Amino acid sequence: MCRSLRYCVSHCLYAAMTRLEEANREVNMHSSVRYLGYLARINLLVAICMGLYVRWEKTADALILVIFILGLFVLGIASILYYYFSMETASLSLSNLWFGFLLGLLCFLNNSAFKTDVKEEATKYLLLSAIVLRILCALVERICGCIHHRPTLLTTVEFLELVGFAIASTTMLVEKSMSIILLVMALAMLIIDLRMKSFLAIPNLAIFGAIASLLFFPSLQIPTNPFALACFFSCLISDPLLDVYFSGLSVTERWKPYLYRGKICRRLSVISVGVIELIFFILAAFKLRDLDLWYFVIPGFSIFGIFWMICHVIFFITLWGFHTKLNDCHKVYYTHHAENNSLDRVMASKGMRHFCLISEQLVFFSLVATAVLGAVSWQPTNGIFMSAFLIVLPLESMAHGLFHELGNCLGGTCVGYAVVIPTNFCSPDGQPTLLPPEHVQELNLRSTGMLNAIQRFFAYHMIETYGCDYSTSGLTFDTLHSKIKSFLELRTADGPRHDTYILYYSGHSHGTGEWALAGGDALRLDTLLDWWREKNSTFCSRLIIVLDCENSQPWVKEVRKVNDQYVAVQGAEMARVVDVEEADPPQLGDFTRQWVEYNCNPDSNISWSEKGRTVKAVYGVSKHWSDYTLHLPTGSDVAKHWMIYFPRITYPLVHLANWFCGLNLFWVCKACFRCLKRLKMSWFLPTVLDTGQGFKLVKS
Repeated sequence: MCRSLRYCVSHCLYAAMTRLEEANREVNMHSSVRYLGYLARINLLVAICMGLYVRWEKTADALILVIFILGLFVLGIASILYYYFSMETASLSLSNLWFGFLLGLLCFLNNSAFKTDVKEEATKYLLLSAIVLRILCALVERICGCIHHRPTLLTTVEFLELVGFAIASTTMLVEKSMSIILLVMALAMLIIDLRMKSFLAIPNLAIFGAIASLLFFPSLQIPTNPFALACFFSCLISDPLLDVYFSGLSVTERWKPYLYRGKICRRLSVISVGVIELIFFILAAFKLRDLDLWYFVIPGFSIFGIFWMICHVIFFITLWGFHTKLNDCHKVYYTHHAENNSLDRVMASKGMRHFCLISEQLVFFSLVATAVLGAVSWQPTNGIFMSAFLIVLPLESMAHGLFHELGNCLGGTCVGYAVVIPTNFCSPDGQPTLLPPEHVQELNLRSTGMLNAIQRFFAYHMIETYGCDYSTSGLTFDTLHSKIKSFLELRTADGPRHDTYILYYSGHSHGTGEWALAGGDALRLDTLLDWWREKNSTFCSRLIIVLDCENSQPWVKEVRKVNDQYVAVQGAEMARVVDVEEADPPQLGDFTRQWVEYNCNPDSNISWSEKGRTVKAVYGVSKHWSDYTLHLPTGSDVAKHWMIYFPRITYPLVHLANWFCGLNLFWVCKACFRCLKRLKMSWFLPTVLDTGQGFKLVKS
């Protein structure tokens, strides 16, 4: 009796200590990342304080001392609000605003006399270390999964630091201050461009860095601190730049703050873009004052200026037409909101993909026209013109990126077929056997739950359902062969094949991943792929296999060797040993329930990277999966689009734009980009992979 009691007590203590140790490890990881961020912030604060002290010491300017003391006073108030009154939002807003302001002062209050000071050298090293720590903190946060990406254009921290930096520029003359304020706006547009993962965001980042460092600040003829500027730029750009890779948000999730805005707000945004474009054109016209090269400037600006205006009339009409179609989508979306229809599915049903694919070419042509006009009318001494140019480029890049991504992800047709064979026992020869009577009721409930979940998944994502087969006695190989081949032969009502075919299986499987069928037969992945090649040999559809069985990992590994088809396998990995006191043993159906909830509930808090999960997710894709593209519009489709949306006078230019974009001048860049995507999918497989159909493949 005493021995049993001692065993129970020791076991309970061991379980409690193990759980406490795991919790501490998790807390320590998050705490370490948070403390790394605090260290970067404190390091930056010390650098700012030391830099301002050097400037006050060398210039004896009382205003610097007043600002320095006021800054410390404000940061002290922010700390009091945070720790004593729990006013976190007000405290962080105040501190971020002052960080931007003080860092701006450190940038613009510079002098050659400071270079020989030892404290100034220490300030430079502190600023460099702040850059390294900030980038390292942002990288570790994303690797450790401490960041939960949410749809936003600009975070509060970024906005307030930009505002603070812009306020600091008001210490200079009006023209120079206006140039820097516009440059800050351009930086804000660049951050949004990166966060939206626009196709041309990285080239825009390179152009911004080159123009700002090599041309813009030298044109202002003011002494600036390059280390402080680099620190300000790096701290703001590190998060959106890293999110280009780490963010798992889909296209409509990233653009949600804009696409879900009201009609009036979006119309005003289009008008605002038109006003900004007009201001840029007026600033470019100032080049005509350069009479030294009048024989080049006047003809060049006349030709390319008219060309730019016609291109941007088309650009404006395209944006206006997009929002007209988006308003129609909003009406349908809010009318059927109770049916859980997402906006991207409504846009697909309204033909938005077709519109975006054609508009992408026209917007790209407008972007080229802007670059050419900027080069022809370049003004190396006009900082306002450079800032306006750097504002217009990201704006047009975002429009191009939006059309490019919506055109690539919307409108794909999808059909699904589910097979559920609820057997947990197999005879020695591998044939499924019937369950004992006492387990039948539990099995029926679990199987019914799986069927309901997969039907919910099909209905939520508007996937055409071929059928959901349920058999407690198992399916024969011939029966399954007939059903799957019929499923793979399905076509849309218009005649073409579906873009995506989803095959779901839940049941017993052998150690090699083969499906256990009645009569001792088995279905291998090679056999299934042979059926798929037979039906898809002359088409470019893709096949997604979802497995909820105990041996799905072999198929996940094997599909990565396929190089002639677009195939993906989403599987589950069940824990072999589970402490029954902490969690229930995993069963077939648990993965289906969680995966469907994750893909059908936007507010789901399911974390696949959570430690201690009894059911983990794993997926694999074929080698060329990232090359997959949907059907492109034909020439007659493009001609019909022009007749509907554009005036007859623009037809020649629209034909020219379509011909120019059809030349595929960037085939080298596209080939390199395709290779990079293949490399990413083979070496750095994302934790969350957006399929473009509204649901995602995940791995733990």
